[in-house]
Amino acid sequence: MGRLYTFNLALFAATGSFLFGYDSGVMTDVIASKNFLRYFNTTNTSSIIGAINSTFSGGAAIGALQGGLTMDRFGRKFTIQMGAAICLVGAILQAAATNLAMILVGRILAGWAVGLMSMSVPVYQSECAHPRNRGLIIGLAQQMIGVGFIVSTWIGFGSLHAPDSSEFQWRFPLAFQVVPALILLIGLFFLPESPRYLIGKEKYEEGMKILRKLHYDGSNDDWIQREYAEIKSTIDAERAVTEPGWLVMFKVPQYRTRLLHGILVQVFTQMTGINVINYYQTIMYENLGITGSTNILVTGIYNCLGPIANLLFILFVLDKVGRRRPMLFGAIGITIALFCEAALNSQNEDGHRKGYSIGGVFFIFCVTIIFSWSFGPCSWVYMAEVMPMQIRGRGNAFATGIGNWTVNICVTMPVVYLFFIETKQKSLEEIDILFGGRALGTLPEDITNKDNEVVVTTEHQDKREV
Repeated sequence: MGRLYTFNLALFAATGSFLFGYDSGVMTDVIASKNFLRYFNTTNTSSIIGAINSTFSGGAAIGALQGGLTMDRFGRKFTIQMGAAICLVGAILQAAATNLAMILVGRILAGWAVGLMSMSVPVYQSECAHPRNRGLIIGLAQQMIGVGFIVSTWIGFGSLHAPDSSEFQWRFPLAFQVVPALILLIGLFFLPESPRYLIGKEKYEEGMKILRKLHYDGSNDDWIQREYAEIKSTIDAERAVTEPGWLVMFKVPQYRTRLLHGILVQVFTQMTGINVINYYQTIMYENLGITGSTNILVTGIYNCLGPIANLLFILFVLDKVGRRRPMLFGAIGITIALFCEAALNSQNEDGHRKGYSIGGVFFIFCVTIIFSWSFGPCSWVYMAEVMPMQIRGRGNAFATGIGNWTVNICVTMPVVYLFFIETKQKSLEEIDILFGGRALGTLPEDITNKDNEVVVTTEHQDKREV
């Protein structure tokens, strides 16, 4: 069957990535629903909405880490199916929600499912791919994330045309998650397990059969035999010198280095700020003076640009230029685009300067295009490629769970909770006391300017140079 079969297999498995994109993007449209906000008595900038997004990311972090256990024990395919099943339950809870508790639990389950699929789909694709086009095959994961965002936006756009009195505005977009989840859950029964996983479980005949099914083109018997022998010998060698479990990732220097590469590429991807735009772009456009149906329309255009750029990149560029150069390009390009965005917004705080607003939208669009030509596909490809077989399941789980999903919640939230002081409804002088005393009254003596010392009197606040 060869290359076409492998492509179709990878594309179908990427339905899990579609769910990643859809579930991540659907709340952008849901919080734009007046009926949703009225039903739950909230606003689109409230802490409740922040909690809904945070619980999704928290569930994803748990799911990604849990995937390291199921992938090595039960297989790559089973882990993706588990994610689809959990997503199914979460979707039903969200769509049928009568209170915020149901929404929150549903979002946690959806996040858990997305976490599972975000780390397992690229591994499954990488282990089935031919080296010549592995970038394209794994890049389909990012492609389908983008397609998921597109579908969520346009379903949301269409649903918002329902009357504000109708719950269809938000229940239907949440219920639609059931469709791809069910397709993925059932369809994977008809697809094979990864040949590398089968060989690793000493199912040699089945592994060889799947390898031929994936890569045989009628004239490459020698290559198939060499590939099989290399996979088997590598697995045997790794197994002979290492031990099972999670700690081996940190004990073996080479494994530790490769794990760090996988974690960092996910961290750097998050640091581009792409998810902030994805989650809150409707609010960003409102601040630029773009409201109503035009806001959702601009969001829809944004969500289309990324997948188009990504498709061109993985088809024609990624497997030719490598992984490092696109990521270097992305780091520079996104930085410049965000600087320009900030500069324009600083001169257009009320959103009334139309030219500046158009420029702001332009640079937001630039970010998604540059991201799709760099960290978007490269993060999944590189992470899946650098992990050796012995730690591939757990390593990808750790890199995705820690590097991708917990960067925000495990860094930002604890710092805010433990160290940030509440300043609501306090005068600026009272805030001075919250931090340990009056601003001038507690300065250390060694930083006093002895040549120009300032003395403050209590009653008249007179300043006298000594």
